[in-house]
Amino acid sequence: MDPENLSSFISDRVLVNGKVVPLTFTRDGKLRWNHDDRRCLNVEKEVLGFTFEGSRIRVNVAVEKRDGILCFANMGGIARQSFVFEPLSEESLALWSQKLRDYIDSLGRPKRLLIFVNPFGGKKCATKIFVEDVRPCLEDADIQFTVIETKHQLHAKEVVKTLDLSKYDGIVCVSGDGILVEVINGLLEREDWSDAIKMPIGMVPAGTGNGMVKSLLDSAGEICSPSNAILAVIRGHTRSLDVATISQGKTRFFSVLMLAWGLIADIDIESEKYRWMGSARIDFYALQRITYLRHYNGRVSFVPAPGFEEYGEQTIYSGEPSCETRTSQQESLNTQQPGYLGSDVKLENMHWRTISGPFVSIWLHNVPWGSEDVLAAPNAMFSDGYLDLIIVKDIPKLSLLSLLSKMNDGSHVHCPHVMYLKVKAFVLEPGARIDDPMKEGIIDSDGELLARGNVTYKGNVKCSMAYDKLQITVDQGLATLFAPV
Repeated sequence: MDPENLSSFISDRVLVNGKVVPLTFTRDGKLRWNHDDRRCLNVEKEVLGFTFEGSRIRVNVAVEKRDGILCFANMGGIARQSFVFEPLSEESLALWSQKLRDYIDSLGRPKRLLIFVNPFGGKKCATKIFVEDVRPCLEDADIQFTVIETKHQLHAKEVVKTLDLSKYDGIVCVSGDGILVEVINGLLEREDWSDAIKMPIGMVPAGTGNGMVKSLLDSAGEICSPSNAILAVIRGHTRSLDVATISQGKTRFFSVLMLAWGLIADIDIESEKYRWMGSARIDFYALQRITYLRHYNGRVSFVPAPGFEEYGEQTIYSGEPSCETRTSQQESLNTQQPGYLGSDVKLENMHWRTISGPFVSIWLHNVPWGSEDVLAAPNAMFSDGYLDLIIVKDIPKLSLLSLLSKMNDGSHVHCPHVMYLKVKAFVLEPGARIDDPMKEGIIDSDGELLARGNVTYKGNVKCSMAYDKLQITVDQGLATLFAPV
């Protein structure tokens, strides 16, 4: 007996393009048939779904575009294709339909999705990406979806905080990283946050940075593209993600990407006035900031991961930050609201180290990529329970220019002017600029303005924290993301 038949769910002769050919569906999820040349599909990786059209069954697949040739695979550019077969009897049709449905259901794929589309982010292409790349794949996969176009900042957060999560198997953000951050914060500010935060979240790149989805796809060796991103959602595989709680008094902000103070924050936030330049605004403004380089007074304290204890000097935990001295600068947006309050780890029992300024840049990263072309923290992991800390103190301008040019491959962390380590907890005490003590800096978290000091960047965004001492703790694997295998 043919060994292939021993492992098959079903094997039959069917009609394909007017020819009767053998078709086999194996127990390990392979669909094999003979037509012109022998073909095989891995249903889990390559099949979006099945459409049942009367006596015919349509197999919707994602295929690779390689030098003008379509191949059944999942690499590079993706095109949607299909092939149709027709069982030769009603009994056979019923059997094929049931087996294929059962197998797709066994994969745990999402069946109902809520999709946020941010039409204002990046190059304002999110709606086009949804229409051309996302929606057709979801329709081929027979996934039901509800679409919400965000109208203003924090719109997605407002929706998620009161959403009936039982109606959905996941949330997808067709946007940059900002909508993801809003969704995470909205889930963690719910009364049922402990269940809500288990909701899988997917990312489709449609913003300026796209650091999270780049990190996800790059970890699997895949190109950062909308088609690869939505395929990861459709397949339904997930991975855990660390969440950092930034706290100051009773105010909490939940971060999943990064926190910056000094050079990186100044470039990220102050370059907003050049947003009309697109992503080129970052490089343009970086040159300005290097030419007129700022140094900031301040201090950082941290609990190093094993193997990084040699950085800094020994110190003791000085207590949770309070914003009482500078509450006039901001409103505590989260005070007295229900939701997650952050890690209950006993910070006073941990071994703390400290480094004093002046600093050029302080940068904490949760995932490897800060944007599609900035490998900020090459050793960062999604759920290791640590943040990667990149510190730059005194550095010549030419060396700094060279350092920034190496961020596309992560080699900047090997620069002798860089300290690169992993930390479990972190305290930032930001100070004023060395050249002008009347001017202070910016604290940026996940690309958004978290706090600004005196006589600094002027914008319309209200800060949620004061430019003062703040604390960061890490919850290992708290959130869940759709991710490629």
